[in-house]
Amino acid sequence: MNSVSPSAVQYIVGGGAHEDKPSAQSRRHNGHGSVPDGLREGSGEPDEVDRLKAKFMSAWNNVKYGWTVKSKTTFNKSSPLILLGQSYLFNSEDEVDGFRQAFVSCVWLTYRREFPQLEGSSLTTDCGWGCMLRSGQMLLAQGYCSTSYWRWADCHPLTDVDFEVLKPRSPSRPAAMSLPSFSSSWTSPISQRDPSSGSSEGHRRTPARYPEASHEPQLEALHRKVVSWFGDHPSAPFGVHQLVELGKESGKRAGDWYGPSVVAHMLRKAVARTAEFHNLAVYVAQDCTVYKEDVLRLCESPLTQELSESWKSVIILVPVRLGGESLNPSYIECVKNILKLKCCIGIIGGKPKHSLFFIGFQDEQLLYLDPHYCQPVVDVTQGNFSLESFHCNSPRKMNFSRMDPSCTIGFYAQTKSDFESLCSAVSEALSSSKEKYPIFTFVEGRGQNYGLEGQSGGSTDGPANIFSCNRMSRNSKRGSTDEFVLL
Repeated sequence: MNSVSPSAVQYIVGGGAHEDKPSAQSRRHNGHGSVPDGLREGSGEPDEVDRLKAKFMSAWNNVKYGWTVKSKTTFNKSSPLILLGQSYLFNSEDEVDGFRQAFVSCVWLTYRREFPQLEGSSLTTDCGWGCMLRSGQMLLAQGYCSTSYWRWADCHPLTDVDFEVLKPRSPSRPAAMSLPSFSSSWTSPISQRDPSSGSSEGHRRTPARYPEASHEPQLEALHRKVVSWFGDHPSAPFGVHQLVELGKESGKRAGDWYGPSVVAHMLRKAVARTAEFHNLAVYVAQDCTVYKEDVLRLCESPLTQELSESWKSVIILVPVRLGGESLNPSYIECVKNILKLKCCIGIIGGKPKHSLFFIGFQDEQLLYLDPHYCQPVVDVTQGNFSLESFHCNSPRKMNFSRMDPSCTIGFYAQTKSDFESLCSAVSEALSSSKEKYPIFTFVEGRGQNYGLEGQSGGSTDGPANIFSCNRMSRNSKRGSTDEFVLL
């Protein structure tokens, strides 16, 4: 059993999962298609050969990760599914439709190709190296969308899904017995159905259980605006171009691989440097510890003399390791309890060499959004750009046992009262761990190396802010987790 303190192994200076510097051996892995040095280091315009290489990499990537020939995802009708703190039991069309609207409304950010050239390189795609950036973008988008329970009115029906009641395996019966599927017409308005039809006690739909999709012009305009913030254009505040520039402060460059901790700090600095987000702050925990006074000082600091707000909404990012070289099963129940919380906005993580954005679970499987689908760039500077490619209608799951222990957990608190409730609820969820060491902790006071100036997005980040947990024995065996940061 991996009885290792998450704090003690969170960062391994000189070659750990959060250092994000692949070894020579890891660069030889071609599973994700490492970026040729000529493309990464060149500053000239990409030539026709470069464009053909990018198109080939994109096509091969979509075949490899199941986006060309898709397999069905099976959902159990008899056990609840948790999605961003909301529980769904698929025993009625209303429940399926509620899940469909919630899932498809999530902002989905994936590899793109043929976007404007990244500064300092010939790269016009992030295919093969940028999936951790995309997972971080999705978490930040979800944090912003947490301010309302908006649902996309034009979200499409689910595809590549199957709903079954799982039965015990026996020699004369298959492991799962299919029941007649609900109608595939899951896009009909909720108001046209009987709210209580087919629902069991405890999961019966009430008028306020799920928000209804809305065509309000203001909400649609906000939807388009949020997506544009993450567009693949140099002017987008949270686009790949801006994140790559911020990565240079941590020694990264276009085409490098990023780990969940470095991405958390990049998101913090990106928000702090965007004037439009004067009422939102991002706090990154250090040493697997959330220092309450640091959060309070960050959120209660005066914004400007002209503004009267006394509290900034806050996104709290906690980089952790859930075990040594592989996931410690003792932490699974704790992760489930965290994902059940309304304040949890997802987990930047994945499996080895493969970043994913976890947003829920059912039974022993995690629900996620996959950034590995490479799509053509969308010009978000156009007023009426298409939104369809920014939403996914093919939910996917994977077993908890395949989860890499290196990840960053995200939370959101809109008010000071929400933050106090968050501390209480998350602390209770953390106490469910069977391990001696909790995943992370909340403590009073301030961090020694992480003052208000650094948290607010100062111009520099000291190394201690990123690689501050170095208590693991130098004799510890380094395994596959060293290479998780590849993708």
